[in-house]
Amino acid sequence: MPPALPVHEPAHEPVPAAAAAPSGASAEGAAPAGPSSGPAPVNGSAAGPASGSVELGPGLERRLYRQMKKTCEDYELLAPGDRILVAVSGGKDSYCLLRLLGALVKRVPFEASVVAVHLDQKQPGYDGKPLADWLAQSGFEYEILSEDTYSVVVEHVEQGGTYCSLCSRLRRGVLYGAAERLGCNKIALGHHREDALETFLMNLFYGGKLQSMPPKYLTDDGRFEVIRPLIQCDEPSIAALAKQLEFPILPCNLCGSQPGLKRDRMAELLTTLEAENPHVKSVMMAALANVCPTHLLDRDVQRAWAERDPEIPAKASLAAGKPRATGRQLPVL
Repeated sequence: MPPALPVHEPAHEPVPAAAAAPSGASAEGAAPAGPSSGPAPVNGSAAGPASGSVELGPGLERRLYRQMKKTCEDYELLAPGDRILVAVSGGKDSYCLLRLLGALVKRVPFEASVVAVHLDQKQPGYDGKPLADWLAQSGFEYEILSEDTYSVVVEHVEQGGTYCSLCSRLRRGVLYGAAERLGCNKIALGHHREDALETFLMNLFYGGKLQSMPPKYLTDDGRFEVIRPLIQCDEPSIAALAKQLEFPILPCNLCGSQPGLKRDRMAELLTTLEAENPHVKSVMMAALANVCPTHLLDRDVQRAWAERDPEIPAKASLAAGKPRATGRQLPVL
């Protein structure tokens, strides 16, 4: 394994988030510095008492932190100079992501930062005040945007269709615009282990392809790297942590209002399998990182495998063979 990076604690006092905000972001209560494309923030950046520092609790929180940290090491999700937009939906996953990733960014031995961005999509009954209050006290730099994507989704999705795909694309477009304006090079999403497995099964059963959620990918236009630091963390632990820390959860009135979704069916299948084998989800996640290219029917994959770099071992995965020479270990908290 590559040598661990030394633990680095900044010698200087943390800079208040409002002072660190780029010129495109406005401080709370102030007007933006200039015109910008996309929806205007209804709140700007603010610093809470701890200026974004996070004191991790024992047990569950530290276990999730260690798993997320290992994912960041194995898949090289963090690098010097990163400015990461953390998409905060108001659900349990994104709260946990912001808290844990914020803690890790404060402890890596290089400069990196996070900014939380929440999008008010104008859903009926939406009340974002609990989230806004939580962000204001969290100490993280943040911004709350407002754009009516709800009406667009409801208008364009035919009766019986699913909202998720169009809603996700519209939301992603707004986040990309915010990331560019805020000077971010990465966007962090809160997908977890169950999301990855359900996506894999949906693609297998309904899409005719072997595809899951990668820990990171480059956007089609090449502007941003999207990362999923929680992709190996299990949903029950994330839910337990969210309950323990009493995050103010905001309900979703789009996807959450639709019964009989294929993703729900995949979740039910996994629950059934888990009743027979309590470790089935861990086994399936291990399989996603332990692919045998020579034993698949995709000719492009077989050709790429045959032409691989000689340094790649006979069976390539993060779980087998030689460790990647470029791997980076982050400091243990």
